[in-house]
Amino acid sequence: MRTHATRNRFNGRMRMTGAALALVAALVATGCQETPAPVQPVAVDSVPTLAPPPPTSQAPAPRTVSLVMGGDLLWHNTVWASAAEDHRRTGVGDRYDFDPMFAWLKPVIESADLAICHEEVPFASPGERLSSYPVFRAPHQIAGWIGSMGWDACTTASNHSLDDGVEGVDETADLLEAAGVAHVGTFRSPVERRAPVILTTANGVRVGIVAATYGLNGFVLPTGHEYAVSQLGDADGLLAQARRAREAGADIVVAHVHWGTEYDHLPDATQVALARGLTASPDIDLVLGEHAHVVQPVTKVNGKWVVYGLGNMVAQSELERPSAYEGITVHFDLTEQPDGSWLVTRASYLPTQWNHYSGGDPIRIRHATGSHLASVRAAVGGVGGNPGLQED
Repeated sequence: MRTHATRNRFNGRMRMTGAALALVAALVATGCQETPAPVQPVAVDSVPTLAPPPPTSQAPAPRTVSLVMGGDLLWHNTVWASAAEDHRRTGVGDRYDFDPMFAWLKPVIESADLAICHEEVPFASPGERLSSYPVFRAPHQIAGWIGSMGWDACTTASNHSLDDGVEGVDETADLLEAAGVAHVGTFRSPVERRAPVILTTANGVRVGIVAATYGLNGFVLPTGHEYAVSQLGDADGLLAQARRAREAGADIVVAHVHWGTEYDHLPDATQVALARGLTASPDIDLVLGEHAHVVQPVTKVNGKWVVYGLGNMVAQSELERPSAYEGITVHFDLTEQPDGSWLVTRASYLPTQWNHYSGGDPIRIRHATGSHLASVRAAVGGVGGNPGLQED
């Protein structure tokens, strides 16, 4: 569901009763008369009305919000080649049709109050040469399609954020913004870096999103552009960002972290330590993670939910890495508490898998089955268990 995004701006029924109508009569009698005096009726409009009872006090239902997020959108050239094949068949889109690839997931994205994606790589400017691994520039048409899918925001802080330089950071932000999608984690100016990203749902819940990455694959931000990508080592780290979001009026703050060891189903020591620090903060309600390209545990730390790794939502890694063709889309329902805090009242995940592209066999994301499902379940179980987590 499309929300209203800001950067630092941001029936009870009363039962009424009618007047009671009564007929009042005075019997005048004398003890010695044989016939009583006639009864004189009182005019109806002279009967005094009764005041309505006070309204029944009934506390309003607590506000709720549903949030979904899936794994990395990692645009290898074979992913966009598959979408190009679908476009030739359907005629939909500008050179690429990604709808058939994601058709099974679209209702999940659209049904959420707030849907977040992780756009791991920058978009090329129109007319710019595209490139795939190890230095990405994905088709600019993807940004508009992201908006049409129903995503409200994308996190953009990753180890590939600077693959196309600061120009790629700016272009990616421009394209997402034009599609009506908020971007979090990369920035076009110092002012934008300092302005919290807060999205307001249809029922008025304000959700702040903060994001950071562990590094930039060896790329270095140019002098004067140190603001462009949020990194974990920055003085303006996730805790500072979360505090600003809370001070700007966010009811809920979600922290997204690009972290971990690639292809390792277990969180590393750095992830565990950072999860403890983030969840200890009163300014952070939920922690979601990416980067490993395989599913990692979903658990609670300091009583708050932590998703160490969502895996991929789509990618085309080496066939020798079948776990990189798996992911989960998590769904959290949060409910406002009497003291104004927010509590996760339902946590669930949807396991997915997809095929390797070859001509005539385009990519289709679908529910994980068989060995893929077993693999995802084992990874999600991970370390620490999953108290209350359900599989959709």
